[in-house]
Amino acid sequence: MRTAEIKRETKETKITMSLQLDGTGKSNVSTGIGFFDHMLEGFAKHGFFDLDLKADGDLHVDPHHTVEDVGIVLGKAIKEAVGDKKGIGRFGYFILPMDDALALCSLDLGGRTYFDFDCEFGSERVGMFETQLASEFFYAVCANAEMNLHIKMLSGRNDHHKIEAMFKAFAKALDQAVKYDERITDVLSTKGTL
Repeated sequence: MRTAEIKRETKETKITMSLQLDGTGKSNVSTGIGFFDHMLEGFAKHGFFDLDLKADGDLHVDPHHTVEDVGIVLGKAIKEAVGDKKGIGRFGYFILPMDDALALCSLDLGGRTYFDFDCEFGSERVGMFETQLASEFFYAVCANAEMNLHIKMLSGRNDHHKIEAMFKAFAKALDQAVKYDERITDVLSTKGTL
């Protein structure tokens, strides 16, 4: 089983996370931000990842530090759990519909960080979750997992649906990228290393 346990504590947040890539989609998530919890539960369910997460952050300031730091911890957990990357597909992509929203996510676990986020929102927040924090979260995941990550909203009107579609598309793309392929006996790279 490919697992990781990460703890991170700063003056702004205290986070503990365990992630199992070869799971069944079980989650136990508590960040104090209801909509964000819902998104992370969807990520676990649709990626078939087992996720335990407890985050205590300075929500009296705003949700920014909590969301960003959870992204940092998730990125580190993905990197650790994937390990040496031998035998995995490396690339993943998914186009996911969520009612009016259609989200594209494509990623590469090749060890080089690049992030592109193409989505506009019509509202400032969904619940306590500021819509601009979606890009902050995914950037933090991308940078700490050392992945190439592209997220593009192809269409959509409802911001709840847009954000939920991108979290689920990310989960499906990541699940595809970390899956073993019996044809791959080392790492999927002409360089011989990732």
